[in-house]
Parts: sequence; C-alpha cells; structure tokens
Amino acid sequence: MQVRIAREGPQAGPVYRQIADAIRQQVEGGELGAGDRLPPIRALAEQLGVNRDTVSLAYESLASEGLLVARVGRGTFVRDARPAAVQTAPPEVRLSAATERLLDYERGRPRYGSDPDALPLHAVAPDPSLFPVEGFQRALQRALARDGAELLGYGSPQGHEGLRTALAERLSAAGTRVGAESVVLCQGASQGIALALRLFAERGDAVAVEDPTYQNALGTLVALGLRPAPVPMRGDGVDLAALDRVLARPEVKLLYTIPTFHNPMGIATDLRHREALLAIAARHGKPVVEDAFEMDLRFAGRPVPSLLGLDEDGLVLQLLSFSKSLFPGVRSGAIVARGRLVDALLVLRHASDLGGALPLQAALADFVRSGAYDRHLVTLRRELRRRRDAAVEALRLAMPEGTRFTEPEGGYQLWVTLPDALDTRDLLPDAMRAGVTFAPGFQFHPDGRASSALRLSLAMVGPEGLRDGITRLGRLCCERLASGPGASPIAI
Repeated sequence: MQVRIAREGPQAGPVYRQIADAIRQQVEGGELGAGDRLPPIRALAEQLGVNRDTVSLAYESLASEGLLVARVGRGTFVRDARPAAVQTAPPEVRLSAATERLLDYERGRPRYGSDPDALPLHAVAPDPSLFPVEGFQRALQRALARDGAELLGYGSPQGHEGLRTALAERLSAAGTRVGAESVVLCQGASQGIALALRLFAERGDAVAVEDPTYQNALGTLVALGLRPAPVPMRGDGVDLAALDRVLARPEVKLLYTIPTFHNPMGIATDLRHREALLAIAARHGKPVVEDAFEMDLRFAGRPVPSLLGLDEDGLVLQLLSFSKSLFPGVRSGAIVARGRLVDALLVLRHASDLGGALPLQAALADFVRSGAYDRHLVTLRRELRRRRDAAVEALRLAMPEGTRFTEPEGGYQLWVTLPDALDTRDLLPDAMRAGVTFAPGFQFHPDGRASSALRLSLAMVGPEGLRDGITRLGRLCCERLASGPGASPIAI
C-alpha cells in the first residue's frame, strides 16, 4: 500500500495520524487481513523518513482502537476480530464514551521522557530553586498557631475568608473593585476552568477559544463534551472580526481567553483591543472567561487593566492562580465573579468537592498579607526578565532565517514560528535526542493540525541553559532544512 505523508494542503496533519489512517484504510479495505504482521517500527520509520516515535504512536493509536495487537518479541499484527471459541478471560469493563475520548486526546499529546540531563524548555511548572520554602513554612506555622483546629475541618466551599479578602484587596488596588464575597477559591486555575465552563455550557455546546490556546483548556472541553469554536490569533491578540462572527453563532455559549501573557504565545493585548473584545461580547450577550493565571508576572512594559476591571456589563469571570507565581503545590486559585454567578459557582463547587485545604489557604493568606509574596515576586520577575533576554538573544543568533518569535513582557512562554518546511511534532524526537525539549505547536490548535510553531518556556532553565538549549535547537533546525523535504511516498 501507499503511505503518503502530506506536508501541506488539506491532507496535511500530524504525521502519525496520516500513517494510522493509511493502515486503517488497508485493513478496512481487506488489503491487510487478521493476523498479518506489520513492518517493524524501525524499518517503517526508515522507509518513510520519519522518526521511530512517530510510527510507534501510529501503531499505539490503532492498538487502542482494537485494530492492532503488539506481541512482545514477535511484532505488531492486525487483530483477529472473530469471536474466540472459548472465553479465556472476563470482558473488560467499559469506560464511558467521554472518558474514551479524553484518553484518545491524551494519547496524542507529546511524551517528553524522563532524561534528567535534558533541558526542559517545554515545562511551564515554576523552578523549584526559586520557591520561597522557608518563608512559606513560617506562614504555615503562624496560621496553625493562630487558628489551630479551625483549619482542620471542611470549611466553606467558597474558601478561607482571609485569603479571599487578601485577593480582593490586591485586585482593588490594581483597579478592579471587588469584595471578598466575589471571590471563590478553587484548586488552581485548572479546576477554575472546568467550573467556569460548566456555568454556561452543556454537553454538545460550543465554546469560543483562541487558536492557538492553552492545551489543558482544550482537554477540559473534551472531558465535558464541549466543542471548540476556534478564533485565530494575530500578533496583537485574537482576531476581533472573526470573534464577532463566532460569537454570533447560537451554539457558542461563551469565550475563553488569555489576554495577559497568553499561553502559548506569551503576548498581552493592549487596552484598545480589550475594550473592543468586551464590546463584541456585550453585543452578543456572551460571557467571557478571562484566564489571568500569570497576571502577577509582568517584568516589563506598563500594566493594562484586566478584562474584569474594564467590564461594565457583568459578563466577565476571571481566573487567578498561585501555581505559576508561587508554586503549584499550594493548589490555590480563585474565580472572581459577581452577583448570581457566585451563587452558581458555589453550587457547582460543592457538588465537585467539599472545599480546599484550609491550612494551605490560611498560610497563603498570611504569606500575602505579610508582604512576603510581593518580595518573592520582585525576585521572580527579575529572574524571568534575565531568562527572557537570554532566550531572545539566543533565538536571534541560533535560529534559521525566516524564524519569528514573540518577546513577552511577562510570564513564562515564548512562541517561535519556524520556516514552514518544518513540522515541530516530527522535530521533537530529534530534539530530545539532542538533550532539549519544547512544546510542539500542534497541541495548542483545536484541530491538532501540523504546525511549524513551538512554545519555549523560561520556567525551569536559567539563562545559560536557555542559550545552550536554543543553540542546540537552532542547529537541529538548520540541519533539517538543509536536508530538504521529507521522503517521497513509498510502498510498504
């Protein structure tokens, strides 16, 4: 049969899916029958001019569908779909269709391995060397000494009042006038995304999302049975004309957006763009979920009012998190809303769990109130700026001609667009062998299409490591481009 690897045009897409589709068509068409052995992964990868990991992922995806079976030491075979004469094992427990879809979505995400020497330019988890461990330990001890057993019960679904008050005061000082009654604590922004989506959308509904956008938000859509309605991103933010058209569709119930240090692009929209976005949402009567997970991480430029701070129509619900600005183990985020939305969030939160960890919330309230959090932010922002400058310098020196990249004013991520001839999903395995990782662009697109873009993160690697990793990556890209386009279609 012929496996045609399309690099561009309507047939282009993740290479592993193209391989899997070709094999599936062979089986369904009868050209491959039950018990037929497929080529070894190494051999097929060499024939197609792709990485072994790409072929392996294609085989694994077909095995998860029940089409193939791998036998240790023998190879990969087309599964015999005929019923067995004798039942030798109990049937597997059936998972829900929604869970199967989520498993399939997760299988398609990159696998980074566990090489301790690799430079993890894909990871957005904060650098443990920057954690204020001793300061937070003192805050936790003070909180337990002060409130003792009161912190060891369930507490309120709305969360610790002291932390809610501290957050409301910080927001008010930045120009968003809210009180503690408008703040609902949650287990980080990830839980906040799920709660916010459930407020406005039901299974089968569509949610307007930026394209590209945060990959875990896309996973949450899959888990909830919701459909993405993609709106393309431009250099200055989401395409407003396209957004107007998407929000006009009745099946689209809300907009999920990251206007401040966008993940994966790293950009922050300006005041004019934010005002225009809110005007469009108001005209269509569609709520806006503003993910402000890195709002505290600005290290350059002038702050811009948040969408929540600009909102005059009660449309915006804002998500906050300490996972990136402090450390993820504190598991504290917040949803800021107004009026009836707060009551609805509390009902949903109570149905999901019985509240967060009060000792950690109380310690965090103490940490913020004492000024330790702001002192930590000064150090963190300074370090992030050093890392951003090192990354930008290395990108300018090392990447091939035609490469474009963002220069963020805060947060952890830079978006790098390579020449179109490169597919970053296929590039990743070679980069890993070269001791550097990145987040390939396909996973940030709602349709998972092939992408010449990638996300680099400043989170886990210092300036010298960034220079080293980007130099390695640039060398690899130049070698790929010099070797020309992928192999021609061949028969297997």
